[in-house]
Amino acid sequence: MNVSRNFMLVGTCFLVVGIAFGIHMGASGRHDFAPLHAHLNLLGFVLPMVFALAYRTFPDMGQSKLASIHFWLHIVPTAALLLMLFLLLSGRITEAGMAP
Repeated sequence: MNVSRNFMLVGTCFLVVGIAFGIHMGASGRHDFAPLHAHLNLLGFVLPMVFALAYRTFPDMGQSKLASIHFWLHIVPTAALLLMLFLLLSGRITEAGMAP
């Protein structure tokens, strides 16, 4: 598993979604989802690109099993956070409804 490449691919996908989402927000004039847009771009694009740069700079670091675990432990919770933030901002759930 090439962790650096995977982080770059996922980061690029999040960037495309973030740009499209930002264009939609700007065109519609509704900025209710601005926190989601910010989290999408920062956690979905910027952070994976920083990780990709680190793994590209230090290639031995990406050869371990821990690098693969790091990839999945970033992507899955980020997707869950973005989903929960979308549901919260759209009014489909309340803050109390998010608690265990």
